[in-house]
Order: sequence, then structure tokens, then C-alpha cells
Amino acid sequence: MSQKNETAVLVLTLLITLGLIGGAFWWLGRNSNIVGNFTNNQSRQVNSNNNQSPQVDSNNGNFNQVSNVPSGLFNYGGSTTWAPIRKDVDSIIQKEQPQFRLRYTDPTTGAPGSGSGIKMLLNNQLAFSQSSRSLKPEEQQQAEQLGFKLVEVPVAIDGIAIAVNPGLNIPGLTVAQIKDIYLGKITNWQQLGGENLPIIPYSRRIEEGGTIEFFAENVLEKEKFGNNVQFIPTTTQALREVAKNPGGIYYASAPEVVGQCGVKPLPIGRKTNEFVPPYQQPLVLPSECPQKRNQLNSDAFQSGEYPITRRLFVIVKQNNQSDQQAGEAYANLLLTSQGQELIAKTGFVRIK
Repeated sequence: MSQKNETAVLVLTLLITLGLIGGAFWWLGRNSNIVGNFTNNQSRQVNSNNNQSPQVDSNNGNFNQVSNVPSGLFNYGGSTTWAPIRKDVDSIIQKEQPQFRLRYTDPTTGAPGSGSGIKMLLNNQLAFSQSSRSLKPEEQQQAEQLGFKLVEVPVAIDGIAIAVNPGLNIPGLTVAQIKDIYLGKITNWQQLGGENLPIIPYSRRIEEGGTIEFFAENVLEKEKFGNNVQFIPTTTQALREVAKNPGGIYYASAPEVVGQCGVKPLPIGRKTNEFVPPYQQPLVLPSECPQKRNQLNSDAFQSGEYPITRRLFVIVKQNNQSDQQAGEAYANLLLTSQGQELIAKTGFVRIK
């Protein structure tokens, strides 16, 4: 082939190649929406799969300002500590977001509590759950084996309050002394500066709620309850026992204890000279109750000055379905200014 012909072929090949490239760019320009949507969808999928926290927006003021609240009936359940919130906050959510219907669901077997609520969530019986303790590693692992993640969203602060009989005359207890009482190492109030009176510690069983699990892990430091502990099914029953038994002692969520007329909430501290009351001083005596009631020492709980505090969590199932949307919406509602104000009125401490 002559040099002239070779040059012509090369030029023709170059023109064809440039034409093909130009055509490709023209096609991409006309279909940029398709390409863009595909890229965005892929990005959303990757972000969703790698997302470690739910889409929680706490910048809204009122319940009716929260967006992406789904329509439908959603089962939820869990911690008994949450009962005041379910009664006095969720009822208002229902009025202002009527399409978002919530149904509290007890476990089929066993007692309700944080652990049973999380178990029901894992078993697809709930859309989201309420917990008074953090998620356990084994619960996270089980969720991952089922193809989704569990995320805890803190919405309130709570404290553990110690209830004793109103006739008991001691200034307070340290966390270490409470531990020794429930391990069976301290058995008489005389050992703590009180009268010669046997101590009768009451508790619910550890499998019956997040409060007991939290107490066992953070106060008992994972040691077992002593043989002296008497197990009572409910907080109401336990408080009645303490009210009629001069040597009784019980622990529970602070809102369940502080306002009660039949028992005395006891100051506690990290050291004997650092007792902090779970109530606002001065102490309201039983003779003044129920005309007056002790109020929660919210400042001490919020600052951490009170030694046994914890957070309350909404447990969200991240499965990219309506369950996740419902859990995130519920957390968003509780984190609004209106939600936090109502939570404070129920006796818990606002988290923001």
C-alpha cells in the first residue's frame, strides 16, 4: 500500500473514532438524569449499608413539625421504666400525629422489660423498642446474623433511687455500701450507723428488666445477688414491702421512688461525705404527703453529681423498611423541644 493510501486510512480511522467518542458524550448528555439517578441510588445504598446511626433530627420544636412520620399501626414495647412516658408523652404524640398509631405490646411469655423488648424486636414482633440500658454485644451480633443492625438513640436521663422505710434514721449510703448490702456482706443497719435492725433487701429478678441488669452490672459490678435478697415481681409490690418493713430497702428508677408517700428516698454518694439526694431539698415528710410530694433533683442527675445515673434509649432496627422509619420518627418526636419538656414533666431528665 502506498504512503498516500496509508495516510488516508489513518485519517479515516481517526475521524471514525472521534465520531464515536462525540456520539457517546452526546448520548450521556441527553441521558444524564438516568446516569445521575443510578449513581445516586448506588450511593444511597452504600451509605445505607455503612450507616452506623439512624437519621435522627432533633432540631424541631413541636411534634407537628417532625417530618417523615410514617402512617400505619406500629407495635412497640420494652422497659417498664418507660411507663410514664408511654402514658403522658405518647398519648400526645398520637393526638398530633394521628396517622402514626402506636400499640404497646407485652411479651407472649415472661415479664416485660428492656431485654424482652429487644428480644421481641429481634424476633420481628416490634417495630422498635424502649430500653433503660444499652444494647449488649450479643444482641448486636444476633441482629447482624439476621441481616440488620440495632442502634440505640438516647432520649432522656434517669437515675436509680434507693427506697427505705421512713422510720430508718441514717443520712445516706455510699454506692459501695449498697453493693455490700445486696451481696449479703452488710446485714444489719447498725453496721451503717442505724439501729440494731436486720436489713431486708428487695429486688426484681435480673431477667425481668433493664433496671435490674443495669444495677447488677454497674453497682454489683457483675457479682451475684446475695442469698439475703428477697425477689419481688413488681416495683409496686416491693415499695409496699419497704413501707411496712422497718428494715427494708429497694432500688428502682428515680421517678418510681422519689414521689412516693410510703417510703423515703435516700441520699447516696461515692463517698460518705458526698451524699446527694435524688430529691429537691428539703425532704417532704410522709405526714405532708400527698398534699406535697418530693420532686426529682434534675440538676444533680443532669450534671452527673448524683452517682447512679443512666440514659433511656429508643432501640431502632436499621433494616431500610417501615420499622426503621417508625423508630427514627419516634426518637425524633421525643427529641423535639415539646418532647423533652413532656419527658421532664413525667419525672425524667431531659437530655438536651
